[in-house]
Amino acid sequence: MESLFVKIGRYFNAGWRLAVLDEQKGRWMVDPEPQNIGYLRAENASGRHILMQPFDDAHYLLADDIPRELLQCHHKSVTGNWRPGRMVIETSPANFQVWIRTSGPLKLWEKRFWLQKLRSDPGADPNDRWGRCPGFRNRKEKHRDKSGHYPLAKLVWVDWQERATIPAVARSEQRPLSHQPLRGAVCHGRAIQRSDYARDDPSATDFAYALALARRGEIDDAIRSRILSERPSWKNHEGERRIRAYLDRTITRAKAIVETTRASSQ
Repeated sequence: MESLFVKIGRYFNAGWRLAVLDEQKGRWMVDPEPQNIGYLRAENASGRHILMQPFDDAHYLLADDIPRELLQCHHKSVTGNWRPGRMVIETSPANFQVWIRTSGPLKLWEKRFWLQKLRSDPGADPNDRWGRCPGFRNRKEKHRDKSGHYPLAKLVWVDWQERATIPAVARSEQRPLSHQPLRGAVCHGRAIQRSDYARDDPSATDFAYALALARRGEIDDAIRSRILSERPSWKNHEGERRIRAYLDRTITRAKAIVETTRASSQ
């Protein structure tokens, strides 16, 4: 446990704190010192949760309730290596929390923007957010197995040397232009179609679909062909020339965003 505290301390390099959470009595702070480990274990064994939080909240983003598929989508490169600045904790079997240490400070609305884009638990608001501390049991009743045991939160990966570069976001873009479908499977698990990305506006649907196809490495002609064949009406872009110009703009913009995101995350 002491070695875990050392690793977490290196990651939260401006300092961090622990808290004991009793679902009936509330939360109280505990210093992350070796002499407190016995006390923390006893509280955890009594049914209480052990949580952690960095002092420098502005430079850390916590994505919560992340399944294994999304780890590959958003937190690993195409070669399978972890992206910079991550600390990954398995809080229950095949379910994860991912801390991201950022190169610059993030405002609260920016955190909400990126957490929505990363498909974090929408109920886990980043305002004064605490994460589960590895090395202690997840005492949520729903995780108790048939033998009466609770899962141990495990430190899977920590990178205290690098930081993630988060692209700047305009305030008007608070709703992310996600390449993820609004329904169905995530990532590259199945074939996708334009209807998976349906928005209120046909152009927004086209753009979300183009983002998804660009993310999968489709060439321009393939993206153009897919949108042409799957969009049911072109009444707002009548004429071959206007349609071609519209598709060129859409594809160019989508690919620029995907390339910028990839470059900044590597």
